Amino acid sequence: MPRVLSESDVADFRERLCEAAEKLFAEKGPDAVTMRQLASELGVSPMTPYRYFTDKEDILAAVRTNGFNRFAEALETALTKTQGSAKAKSTAVGEAYLDFAFAHPQTYKLMFDLNQPHEKDYPDLVAAAARANAMQSAYIRGLVESGVMQGDASEIGLMYWAATHGAVTLELAGKLPKGAARTLSRQLGHTLAKGLRPGGA
Repeated sequence: MPRVLSESDVADFRERLCEAAEKLFAEKGPDAVTMRQLASELGVSPMTPYRYFTDKEDILAAVRTNGFNRFAEALETALTKTQGSAKAKSTAVGEAYLDFAFAHPQTYKLMFDLNQPHEKDYPDLVAAAARANAMQSAYIRGLVESGVMQGDASEIGLMYWAATHGAVTLELAGKLPKGAARTLSRQLGHTLAKGLRPGGA
């Protein structure tokens, strides 16, 4: 008879399983990973993961949820802890975005490079993704309110996000030299800012 697991036991194993899954998903692609492989990675029986997750999609959702929450926390911290002007806060958020993407490239890819077929079935994932997405306009709102920019914060946030994500994705794919995305992202940011100033120019 399996021993009774405490909440701590469950949380610990789920975390270890998610860490192993993130590594395998990144290396092989989610479709190529099996529950048996995940079990083998942790040295447990093939059925053990089913005590903690319904199936592989459930594990993938948990991995991506964790990624989105860590990403959002990094951006939130940059926004709230940075002292000074809205511009200073904006710069800090942009740097935090790039720092996370290049420190955790596999996590970043799992978050943004795929869609799960039944994503809405995982409310924690939906909430984590929404939390991360909200940060794309949160720092822009300060720039608009302080008169640095004019326009809709959500739309402007999407423009900045698209520019930054594009640069990051190209570098991660080896299409840009190392470090180029950071420089390019800053240049794109300055260029966009000029066109969004009150009165234009």
